[in-house]
Amino acid sequence: MPLHTGPGKPDERPRTMNPFYGEANPVVEMTEAPPRHRLPAGPMLPTTAYQLVHDELMLDGNSRLNLATFVTTWMEPQAGVLMNECRDKNMIDKDEYPRTAELERRCVAMLAHLWNAPDPEAAVGCSTTGSSEACMLAGMALKRRWARLNADRYPSRDARPNLVMGVNVQVCWEKFCNFWEVEARQVPMEGDRFHIDPQAAADLCDENTIGVVGILGSTFDGSYEPIADLCAALDALQERTGLDIPVHVDGASGAMVAPFLDEDLVWDFRLPRVASINTSGHKYGLVYPGVGWALWRDDEALPEELVFRVNYLGGDMPTFALNFSRPGAQVAAQYYTFLRLGREGYRAVQQTTRNVARGLAERVESLGDFRLLTRGDELPVFAFTTAPDVEAYDVFDVSRRLREYGWLVPAYTFPANRQDLSVLRVVCRNGFSTDLADLFLEDLTRLLPGLRRQPYPLTRDKEAATSFHH
Repeated sequence: MPLHTGPGKPDERPRTMNPFYGEANPVVEMTEAPPRHRLPAGPMLPTTAYQLVHDELMLDGNSRLNLATFVTTWMEPQAGVLMNECRDKNMIDKDEYPRTAELERRCVAMLAHLWNAPDPEAAVGCSTTGSSEACMLAGMALKRRWARLNADRYPSRDARPNLVMGVNVQVCWEKFCNFWEVEARQVPMEGDRFHIDPQAAADLCDENTIGVVGILGSTFDGSYEPIADLCAALDALQERTGLDIPVHVDGASGAMVAPFLDEDLVWDFRLPRVASINTSGHKYGLVYPGVGWALWRDDEALPEELVFRVNYLGGDMPTFALNFSRPGAQVAAQYYTFLRLGREGYRAVQQTTRNVARGLAERVESLGDFRLLTRGDELPVFAFTTAPDVEAYDVFDVSRRLREYGWLVPAYTFPANRQDLSVLRVVCRNGFSTDLADLFLEDLTRLLPGLRRQPYPLTRDKEAATSFHH
């Protein structure tokens, strides 16, 4: 969540309100409005409070047209009803809500089977508020495992733990390294390689490396990182040096795509070096935010001392989490979706989404103004930039103009070593249908003549060009 500061000097300009907002006294309700930045002196009618909040939220973008987010923006009405029925259940109260806890356990077991755990019954896992928390938990387990194996020299000034990853990681990994005092060793991008290089990652490892992060679905361009090749490079490193370095797979998006569409791709617990995997149930798990999942191969991969056993409200409750209270609605919705779709249903949904991404990417390329970096054939995501001969406008101009039609498409510059490259990225999700893709292409085509007539790109400040920041 963003960190908010106060609004500065409060805006106390008088406001008037539509008299139809108030049921009791329309004259008073028309002339008196609550302050924005301090508590009102007294209560108001629920219909009035609702309408005030509702009207302000109308100024938000339409989530269905937000092609920046990976987060689910549509579910079946039945799922919404179920979530409504569970919104008052605290996920942490497992004794009070044992069936909700049982649904969580079943989801973990289903994911253990889906990700080919060697012994699904022995896999350890939990729900989280999303992949960011799941990554934090996985990182903590990696660090604690390393610290336990190096107890003879850690903590000490000469033993600073490090974590190896590509420069394309989601920002949660940088947060983890900052918060838990771990050195982040990042493999830079090179040329047309926009994610980790397995050998370069192995070369960064040493006796203080707690693990290597591989990403199944980079948020920069939607490409899968070569997890099997990464494990092979670390196997070779162990043969040469004796260093046994585990891999965590950040499958925030891809771990709910690859099992259904890329069954021959080996990236999961079939690789003995993979110690843990996370995913976001609220991304391609097809559930409203926020729910994530973290799984470990077995008890050895998750040090017991990290698990808290709390006597809470009359029961012994093992927990591994960064927070405590959170709603059970999303877990119930995840189980509903697993039950509702099954393997074949998930395969159909994800295949349709990939088909939409591939088809739209090809049509964007056929316009002639753009060059594709990816084509939506791994994650249902594609990234593109302007063609070399386009000089009148840039991707930031395109992003700004698309917003005029309601489409939210991020434009951003790639990180170190490829900061010369700025791209647009389209995320195709369940609910972004072929019809919506047609409308998107129509709007993109409609704005191109105006962009082509520009004397030069109008956006000089790239930081201010888009609200999207990776």
